[in-house]
Amino acid sequence: MNDKRRVVALAVGILFLLSYPLYGQQSYVTRWDVYGGYSFLNSPAVSLFENGGGAQIGYRPLTWLTVGFDYTAAAGNLTLQPSELLPALQTQLQTAIGEGVMAGVFPPTYPFATLSVPAHSFTQTFAFGPELVYRHFTKLTFFVRPIYAGLIHETATPQPPDAVVKALVFGVPGMPGLINGPNKTDNVGFYGFGGGFDIILSKHFAWRTQADLVHDHLFSDLLTNGRNTVRFSSGPAFNFGKNIVK
Repeated sequence: MNDKRRVVALAVGILFLLSYPLYGQQSYVTRWDVYGGYSFLNSPAVSLFENGGGAQIGYRPLTWLTVGFDYTAAAGNLTLQPSELLPALQTQLQTAIGEGVMAGVFPPTYPFATLSVPAHSFTQTFAFGPELVYRHFTKLTFFVRPIYAGLIHETATPQPPDAVVKALVFGVPGMPGLINGPNKTDNVGFYGFGGGFDIILSKHFAWRTQADLVHDHLFSDLLTNGRNTVRFSSGPAFNFGKNIVK
């Protein structure tokens, strides 16, 4: 059995043990819950993987419905390819390369064909939406977020590996760069869906695992396409308030 199968088998075993006895309606459901745990954001379109943390607060008007607020902060590194830029910026970049070579600013032997720009990213998300909750099991709660929407705030800081890339990104006298300033910040809306489950350890404590898929178009003045981002999160959830089971 390889390592991946061992991990899966162990996770299933733990879930089974923690969930026993599994069947039976939940007789104690609190009005509020608060969550905090590890999160990662994965945006393959821009080769961006960010590690961080997330927090949630939820209000339960009904046993099968939770309305809540979600916050995530994460950081990681990405690599931007010229082909991902808007057509006008691709033209600007090629013009700058040609003029720089002609003026002797750039060496003609530089590998422009493999040009890329690494950058560091810091991302924050603020989301709000409902959860539809399934409480048929005593020790296990499933939930689905059919509508997941909010605001994403991201700061990207280019980290040019050499003087040529630095000049193309930030510009030099007589030649504009791709951005103005040491970094670029944007705020846009996003939308998506997701879900997960809680392993109920007591009336007031559970372990939550969840994932969401969202879409946004950050830096639309720079990048041609939007991106899909997967957010995964796992950690403890605390339940408090009165029992709302009728």
